[in-house]
Amino acid sequence: MTAPDESRAPETDPFRGNLLLEALDASDRALLAPHLERGKRARGMALFRAGEDVSHVTFPLHQTTVTLVSRMRDGRMVETATVGHEGAIGGVVSHGYLPAFSEAVVQVPGEVLRIDAVQLTRARAASSSLGDLFVRYADCLLAQVLQSVACNAVHPIEERCLRWLLTFQDRLGSPVLPVTQEMLAEMLGVRRTYLTGVIGSLQRRGLISVRRGQITILDRAKAEHAACECYGKVRDHFRSVLGAVYAESGAIVAVDPTQRHE
Repeated sequence: MTAPDESRAPETDPFRGNLLLEALDASDRALLAPHLERGKRARGMALFRAGEDVSHVTFPLHQTTVTLVSRMRDGRMVETATVGHEGAIGGVVSHGYLPAFSEAVVQVPGEVLRIDAVQLTRARAASSSLGDLFVRYADCLLAQVLQSVACNAVHPIEERCLRWLLTFQDRLGSPVLPVTQEMLAEMLGVRRTYLTGVIGSLQRRGLISVRRGQITILDRAKAEHAACECYGKVRDHFRSVLGAVYAESGAIVAVDPTQRHE
């Protein structure tokens, strides 16, 4: 279960660090501000598990990153979506307090903001612009999940691996990723021993380097070219539907709904 939030001194801009919240205008911010709670989440913490009621919507801040995973009977799990400072986790599609189908696990620890799901539902009902933004984000999150399913079914493991690493880099903003091979194997749903050969192949091609506890993308352009089409399709959808703005490094740096169709 989620640990209690830790008290923090308020920032000048309480929405700073989450691009979805930063995109809100003053009137929409006023609807949410009184109900937001700030806290920290540790690596490996489950924000919710399958079957549990989703009571809160969580907004990762800065480099905090969460993955949605489906867990099998034998304990294995497969990642279906990765969410960082560009989005939100829990009750985004529904109106909250419904049983979760999957599990949300913190992969990169850090600060989050969260709001009671009912309070967010009321705010969305009170503001068409707020409601529209979350509908568009929910569509992008669903696109990521659906493309992940297709990718896992038809694409080679090397391409899937690069897709996942690039997606992770986009949310962290750094080519140096705090990813262990054990974690990567879990996210891809393969055995650690099998992944060792995949990692070796990508290293020999000059795409990544591996050190204890981290994987570095050495040449992003080559990595994008070698990854499957799924990575680009999801990124383009975030651009067209949500107005996501990407830096040359690939990092998501802003969400601008007014530019979503460009």
